[in-house]
Amino acid sequence: MNKQSIYGLTKDQLAAWLLDRGHKRGRAELVWEGLYRQRTTDFEAMNGVHPECLALLQEQFAIETLEEHVRQESIDGTIKFLFRLQDGNLIETVLMRHKFGLSVCVTTQVGCNIGCSFCASGLLKKSRDLTSGEIVEQVMKVQLHLDRQGKGERVTHIVVMGIGEPFDNYENMADFLRVIQDPKGLAIGPRHITVSTSGLADKIIEFADSDLQVNLAVSLHAPNNELRTRIMKINKAIPLEKLMAAIDYYLEQTNRRLTIEYILLKGVNDGTEHAQELADLLGDRFVNVNLIPYNPVDEHSQYQRSEQDSVLAFYDALKKRGLSVSVRLEHGADIDAACGQLRSKQLKRPS
Repeated sequence: MNKQSIYGLTKDQLAAWLLDRGHKRGRAELVWEGLYRQRTTDFEAMNGVHPECLALLQEQFAIETLEEHVRQESIDGTIKFLFRLQDGNLIETVLMRHKFGLSVCVTTQVGCNIGCSFCASGLLKKSRDLTSGEIVEQVMKVQLHLDRQGKGERVTHIVVMGIGEPFDNYENMADFLRVIQDPKGLAIGPRHITVSTSGLADKIIEFADSDLQVNLAVSLHAPNNELRTRIMKINKAIPLEKLMAAIDYYLEQTNRRLTIEYILLKGVNDGTEHAQELADLLGDRFVNVNLIPYNPVDEHSQYQRSEQDSVLAFYDALKKRGLSVSVRLEHGADIDAACGQLRSKQLKRPS
């Protein structure tokens, strides 16, 4: 039987688990330090932890449950990892280099049920949620890779934007966020973490009321219900009226700027009339619109990348309406850059 990943426990959960078995909280602190500061992948190598405590942990938990299956490196320094889980499923994790630091994009589910018609992640339906440990271990695998390079680099930013809908795996995502933020662990600050959702309105409200003080991005991709339903089937269940009400609640509760993700699809949603409609929809809300150039995917040949002129015209139209706008910098354009692309190619290969 496969052991549970110890990375899945928050520090409080680890302390409570050990306390129930007669071990003091101080031992949990030492184990935590061994995992996230010393970054050992062997229980026996942990400094200063009581041998009985280590034996108990080794019996119940595993440190490493992901195995590197494929690694692609881009000329711009982006690295895409394909990890094999204990049950044989494959997931993607991406390391991106920015001027402001190193960011890791993590996956939260095996496959995705949201069914956005332009996306490689949804080509394979969701088979299961990842555990919090499997999400944390993606970051640890990347950090351990950096450690082996010997340059003293560390992961500074996290985006929860890989395969799957994070809010459809809410509890495991929340535990993951608590683990990576812990000041005595990886200590990644909440302002350096962004979670992206396709727009699960009820979960946006729950997120607004939670203690998870991280940034939120909403994948909008269309300025009206008719078009959004055509490219994102989730809009049938959660139309824009319900989504915008949840966004308003989030903005009111948190006072944090929200990111609106908008992928530009040639001739579909990239006209200046769409930009005007989007500006009407967003009004004076405290948001930043992040325009995303489309990475073409073989299976979705009906969509093409917008022309550069269209991107600039869309950007200018929003700016003139007083909105904060950015265009996402591309990473890994020479490798399987689109989310879910590498995984879907590997799964199609003859074994």
